[in-house]
Amino acid sequence: MTRLMTRLFAAALAVAMALPAHAFDTRARAAYVVDLGTGTVLLNKNADQPLPPASMSKLMTLYIAFEAIRDGRLSAEDRLPVSQHAMSYGGSTMFLDTTDRVRVEDLLRGIIVLSGNDACAVIAEALSPDGTEAGFARYMTQRAQKLGMTNSNFTNSNGWPAVGHRMSMRDLALLATHIIQDFPQFYPLFAEREFQFDGRAPQNVRNRNPLLGLGIGADGLKTGHTEEAGYGLVGSAKQGDRRVVFVISGLPTTQSRAEESEAIANWAFRQFAQKRVIEAGTVVAQADVWMGAADKVGLTVAEDVSTLLPVLAGDKVDAEVIYHGPIQAPVKAGQPVGELVFTPEGLPETRVPLVAAADVAYGGFVVRVKTAALHLLDRLNQPPAPAG
Repeated sequence: MTRLMTRLFAAALAVAMALPAHAFDTRARAAYVVDLGTGTVLLNKNADQPLPPASMSKLMTLYIAFEAIRDGRLSAEDRLPVSQHAMSYGGSTMFLDTTDRVRVEDLLRGIIVLSGNDACAVIAEALSPDGTEAGFARYMTQRAQKLGMTNSNFTNSNGWPAVGHRMSMRDLALLATHIIQDFPQFYPLFAEREFQFDGRAPQNVRNRNPLLGLGIGADGLKTGHTEEAGYGLVGSAKQGDRRVVFVISGLPTTQSRAEESEAIANWAFRQFAQKRVIEAGTVVAQADVWMGAADKVGLTVAEDVSTLLPVLAGDKVDAEVIYHGPIQAPVKAGQPVGELVFTPEGLPETRVPLVAAADVAYGGFVVRVKTAALHLLDRLNQPPAPAG
């Protein structure tokens, strides 16, 4: 394996490296912040620790409901019955009772805006493999695993405190990302600030997300609170072409949750900027070629490469070119031949595939003889191996 150092200049600038990026000093027990466009993790604090997610786990129930509507197994206009079990939930509810048959669209809004525990149970029983909320919770866990959420386990549909009901902050961020990307038709529901269902609960009509309406681009997703979990938030905000997803948990008050989530969102946008570090077709290094008509080939990227950089770090990025060399001829332009690895100050490394910039044909007879002779001379010039 051959390694070469190179230097990239974002947006063709050459500004010297300045101060490193500093991680946000969050008060949350656990936190995770990711830039969606680049996949760059900006903050990771206990992000893989399974914790009680409270109502933030309602996002999994919503995701499964969105899937069912997309697949035609459920309609937004369907009216679902309310069981005694669903009606029995306390905490945040839509105040449903067993005489109701509620539209799915109203149930979804009741979950998103009002955080209705009863609404979750109604959806759960309608989509459960065995008709029970417990059966739906087992399905939630299975579906989460398939989505890559390896630190999640569900025992109910709404986050009601229960032994073993756990999610990690990374899993919640992954789930939020899937909702945003997989169901853009439903995502605007998360920005609704008020929902009045049948005039039943005038004290519970407002979305608890403290970031909505602050003018920072926040448009989702879900708050959560129990005594064990503390106050948490799965949030997302978009400014310009950038979208950030952030998850916090374990705050002591609603006020601290509001302050911390706003501060994290502002930090993520103000302290980092997405910049183009290399254009497609730009040769970043030369690789040795074995038995080729040319002894070297340029290495380049197939597409423009952008990355997230700390704004205080300037635009200069040190990078490492890695390839297995020499590369055996013939070589085709666009053939994958290595990787470009760069690590902006204070951020995780980014790996980008490198491809050959041009064709290199297999060498003719003279080239092959010359190469073989050089190889033989190189072996003859090596010191003898020590005697056993």
